[in-house]
Amino acid sequence: MPATHDVTNQVPQLTGHDVADDPTLLAALTREGADWAADEVHELGALAGSERVQEWGRLANENPPALRTHDRVGHRIDEVEFHPHWHDLMDVAVSHGLHAAPWRDSRPGAHVARAAKFYVWSQNEAGHTCPISMTYSAVPTLRHSPELADVYEPLLAAREYDYGLRVPTGKRGLIAGMSMTEKQGGSDVRANTTTATPAGDGTYALTGHKWFTSAPMSDVFLTLAQTPGGLSCFLLPRVLPDGSRNAIHLQRLKDKLGNKSNASAEIEYDGAIGWLVGEEGRGVRTIIEMVSNTRLDCVIGGAAGMRYGTVRAAHHARHRSTFGTRLADHPAMANVLADLAVESEAATLVAMRLAGASDRAAADDGEAAFRRLALAVTKYWVCKRAPAHAAEALECLGGNGYVEESGMPRLFRESPLSSIWEGSGNVAALDTLRAMAKQPDSVEALVAELDAASGVDGRLDEAIAGVRKELADLSDVEYRARRLVERLALVLQGSLLVRHGDEAVADAFCASRLAGDWGAAFGTLPTGVDTTRILTRITPTE
Repeated sequence: MPATHDVTNQVPQLTGHDVADDPTLLAALTREGADWAADEVHELGALAGSERVQEWGRLANENPPALRTHDRVGHRIDEVEFHPHWHDLMDVAVSHGLHAAPWRDSRPGAHVARAAKFYVWSQNEAGHTCPISMTYSAVPTLRHSPELADVYEPLLAAREYDYGLRVPTGKRGLIAGMSMTEKQGGSDVRANTTTATPAGDGTYALTGHKWFTSAPMSDVFLTLAQTPGGLSCFLLPRVLPDGSRNAIHLQRLKDKLGNKSNASAEIEYDGAIGWLVGEEGRGVRTIIEMVSNTRLDCVIGGAAGMRYGTVRAAHHARHRSTFGTRLADHPAMANVLADLAVESEAATLVAMRLAGASDRAAADDGEAAFRRLALAVTKYWVCKRAPAHAAEALECLGGNGYVEESGMPRLFRESPLSSIWEGSGNVAALDTLRAMAKQPDSVEALVAELDAASGVDGRLDEAIAGVRKELADLSDVEYRARRLVERLALVLQGSLLVRHGDEAVADAFCASRLAGDWGAAFGTLPTGVDTTRILTRITPTE
């Protein structure tokens, strides 16, 4: 067909750039003691920004995993088939230590380095980071049983992705999953009905169901079941030491809103063999560290999604013209882009601060206390903001952003996930109140973090004073839980921006989020904000 028109005023594809070219991230990497990892972070950034790897992510997402319950002659196999590029993404993630490698790395800042790499790499395709995150989070829980940790931890931390159905101890590296939720309980895992019966040889036989098991092709799983001593934690391998398959049957895969490249399954345990992790009756306490670390990854993932959306919106606005002017130069669009950038930088800054606390918590009680409360607060707020941020970033591309080829619908579908997994909004808010009540030193640690920024910005000082007032009056606190947690999250982000962020970004944040000179939608920053300076921080160098 002959050409009917010239194609003009279309935006070039954003490829060939370094995703790690992020001033907030790089400054935090140095400040939190992990500048030794900068070269590897940039290496991953270049990979994530390449056309080849972006195609991996697209194909893995557009060709979701398929369940194969039986082979051709009717034998039960319980296998999930993935697109080949899923395995390519997993291989890069594991070989760069985004999984459990930091637990075996004695260098200062190992968890910060890992957080930075997770943040950069997940901007390509977020689905495969779920098993990566669970593998990272499994190690501290497994250490409650040193004999199991001695066997499995070196394999979980190994930088080799060795996919396939084989005896775990015969593989070069392992991936871990988590299987807790049941249909009658949801977040209330104490309502679990799966039973674990002692077999007399140190193992237990588990019978029951799990309503949501993510990454069912993992090598080993941590799960919860009721024992004679109460709810307990167990390690279940997919293949038993004798080479036979464990009785873990996949019933169906979830048809999810997003996270399409990752398989999530409903499963049945039919006398599945497991090993006790920790003590009988202390399952929630044992597995809580796994939940805590996956929550950190929810925050990092939420921040990564915001960065992805902001950069693509800025790239579009830089190359698209309307009414004779570049879209980015229209004041209304500059306001929107700057507002998105402020939200993104605040999320990145607090995510990296929490990763730094993770590095220091083992040797510093104050950092451990800060992390306990600040993580619950931040998990609530950053993850809650992600969907609104994704919707606004998508809208910056207009109708082009609403079609799959732009990549923005995938971001939008993924955006609610971090707020739901590992405790939805109310769970995170109530967990904040629980930490305040049971660990008052966590409140002191968070307040000390806020006070470190006192006297620099009057708007921040006033907001901190307001939070102190709310903390002093805990009447009806459960009813006010979301409001209180939101204010705690905002003053924490504000304090970090004032101390460590860009001056223009900090000013815009304090004016809008803390002083209230802001509307109900993005793009309502007050006059006087240096949008030009802010936009230079988010427009990718090509």
